[in-house]
Amino acid sequence: MKRSLLIVLLFIATISANGQAFTQAIGIRGGITSGFEYRRYVDDLNSYKLLLGVRNEGVQLHALKEFHKYDLFDFAYQIVFYYGFGIHGGFESWEVVEHEFDTRRTRSKSALIAGADVLLGLEYIFDTAPVSAGIEVKPYFDVFGKKDFDLVVYDFAFTIKYLF
Repeated sequence: MKRSLLIVLLFIATISANGQAFTQAIGIRGGITSGFEYRRYVDDLNSYKLLLGVRNEGVQLHALKEFHKYDLFDFAYQIVFYYGFGIHGGFESWEVVEHEFDTRRTRSKSALIAGADVLLGLEYIFDTAPVSAGIEVKPYFDVFGKKDFDLVVYDFAFTIKYLF
């Protein structure tokens, strides 16, 4: 499914390649938290992102505020640094193994989770097509869920977005 979505996005990008400004982006994120994202640019330096992600056999919705820094590198003006913060909520599922005398059985459990996110990333915006590719890290912490408190600092991901 992810591969077919990527092919469709790249096909649309090559058909409608032009040099116009963009105010929105849709894309995919592949990492510990993988999913679909939508970004709305408020202006050149600020945007909001919604990420519908899957991880830990559950689904979470992330809402993030992003800040963009351009022209950090003299050799490539298309590279954009961005950072931000946000919140998320959803659920996760896991298997519990229970031993009782000589029998062993598993059962599924699920719980609501909520938490906060931080975001750091680098994105390359192509000149010839309305497409960007990037890498990012999104540390987060969860409350509730399988653990009462869970901190993950290594949620690295690759992203591809169609800009319109």
